[in-house]
Amino acid sequence: MPQANGENLRQAMDALRTHKLRSALTIFGVVLGVSVIMLVAALITGFDAQIQENVKQFGADTAFVTKWDQGRHGGPPPLEERQRKPLTLEDALALEERCPAVKNVTVFITSDWDVAHSVRTKSGEVTAIDFRGVQANFGLVYANAATLAGRFISEGDDLHKEKVVMLGENVAPVLFPEGNPIGKDVMIDGSSFQVIGVVEKPKGGFGMGDEDRRVLIPFSTFRKTFPSANEINFRVQAQPYMLNQMVDQITEALRRRRNVPYDGKDNFSVATAEEQIKEFHNIVGKVAIATVVLSAIGLLIGGVGVMNIMLVSVTERTREIGVRKAIGAKSKDITWQFLLEAMTLTGLGGLIALVLVNGLVLLVRLALKWPGSVPVWAAVLGIVVSVSIGLIFGVWPAMKAAKLDPVEALRYE
Repeated sequence: MPQANGENLRQAMDALRTHKLRSALTIFGVVLGVSVIMLVAALITGFDAQIQENVKQFGADTAFVTKWDQGRHGGPPPLEERQRKPLTLEDALALEERCPAVKNVTVFITSDWDVAHSVRTKSGEVTAIDFRGVQANFGLVYANAATLAGRFISEGDDLHKEKVVMLGENVAPVLFPEGNPIGKDVMIDGSSFQVIGVVEKPKGGFGMGDEDRRVLIPFSTFRKTFPSANEINFRVQAQPYMLNQMVDQITEALRRRRNVPYDGKDNFSVATAEEQIKEFHNIVGKVAIATVVLSAIGLLIGGVGVMNIMLVSVTERTREIGVRKAIGAKSKDITWQFLLEAMTLTGLGGLIALVLVNGLVLLVRLALKWPGSVPVWAAVLGIVVSVSIGLIFGVWPAMKAAKLDPVEALRYE
């Protein structure tokens, strides 16, 4: 039996080599469907690695507190959220006093979502900056706010409302292409600030780590310079192994301070890295469903193409089938011959898809420093699915070939 299967496989390969163009066109749908499966698996793997890296950067033991409902992507917030009263510095102090699970709280302030800022020097200008007023402990709570050069904002800077600034690692070279920016002045929306440090850009992420447009000034300085700004948010760090307790305590404390009714909806949100991961997995689930639909369409097209070409092959090789049966080949031998030919055809499509997707993913990794790769399970699944398509859609042509009468087959012209 193994020898017979080996002979059938050899004949299958000979048939594919004889009709190269026809075989290539036939497996196009299989290549497309399997490529979608592998590519989406690679994307999911890469983005999952990105999320995990971002969790490390922002701190797995921290929570982000804001008046906005988190999880919305794009567009202005709804009216109900815009009408909510802002969080205050007093709220942050209350969390430190009333929540035993809280280890540290840092407060930062930004302008409204529709207010744009720019920073410039004689040598350059950067717009659409991530502009914040921060406290001195910002770098302690935010794991991705390490000082690359100079020093971080101090409590004295904040207390005396000093006009000092820290630039993101990608902002500094644009404003000071000639070299070290420390001690030099920049203009932020028409006000002069002295550069005291450079913030190291975040590590990891799908291209996000390559662009750091942060511009940080002292919290009190921001409030003095931009008195209309009231967009205050907190990053809260938990005591060891007390993240969930901290979230509950923060929620209870803010509901009391913001006079939320017992059965009322929170007019603020407390988000943790774990919730961000859950949201990501929810999105991944929807993407996976769409992937199944798209790949199923491609595989169906490929399967129908395989069935059609195998039926044509049976017709073209009717005399060959008659000769094989006349010299002793059994029906199961003919069946396996055409099944192996169909499976070889679609399996080759799976291998082509694997090579193409791996090449594409490698290019993306090199270009964007993205941690994605085709997981082993996706590669194996892709090959198994492609071979299965050949098996399923090759059954009818194989059975048709096996049922041919050898006498009639030999007479076929």
